[in-house]
Amino acid sequence: MSGYLDNYGAGDEKRERVRGRIVKWGAAAVAVAAALYFVFHFVIPNLGERSQVARFFQLLTVRDYRQAYAMWGCTQAKPCRDYPFDAFMRDWGPEAAPITSFQVLDGESCGSGVIVDVDAGKAGDKKLWVERKDQVIGSLPPLLEEGRAGGDPCPHVNRIYSFVRGLRYRAFGRTYK
Repeated sequence: MSGYLDNYGAGDEKRERVRGRIVKWGAAAVAVAAALYFVFHFVIPNLGERSQVARFFQLLTVRDYRQAYAMWGCTQAKPCRDYPFDAFMRDWGPEAAPITSFQVLDGESCGSGVIVDVDAGKAGDKKLWVERKDQVIGSLPPLLEEGRAGGDPCPHVNRIYSFVRGLRYRAFGRTYK
C-alpha cells in the first residue's frame, strides 16, 4: 500500500534542476554580454575613424597628395581657408619626412571626434583628429593640443580604456604619449 507521502519532494528535485539551469544560462549570458561590450568598447573602438586615417596614410605612401588633401575636406578647386594645399605639402609632401610605412595604434573618442594615434615610421608619431559626422581628417584642435602636454587630452578620460590602451602599447614595446 502506498502512502500519500511517497512522492513528497519529487517535484522539488526537478524545480532545483530547472532553477540551476536558469542560473547557469543567465550567468553565461551576462559573461558573453560583458565580453562583447569589452571587445567592442575597448579593443576595437572607433574602427571607422581608424580606417579613415589608415586610408589617408596609404595615400601618402603612394604619394597621392591630392586625394589625401581631399580627405581633409579640401580640394584643389575649393581649398581650405586655414590650410592651403602648399601648407599641406610642407607638412605631408616630399619635403616632409617621407612616410614609407605606418601603423595605426589607437583611436580615442573625444567629444565630436576621435584622436587617432599613428606610428608613421621615420616621420615619427602623429596624432590626427577625425570628425565623426563626416569622417574629415584634421589636426588636433588647439585646446586638445595644449592639454596633451599634461597627459590625456580629453577632459572625460575613461580610466578603463586608458588602462587597456596602456597594455596594448606595452605589448608592442611602446608608451602612450
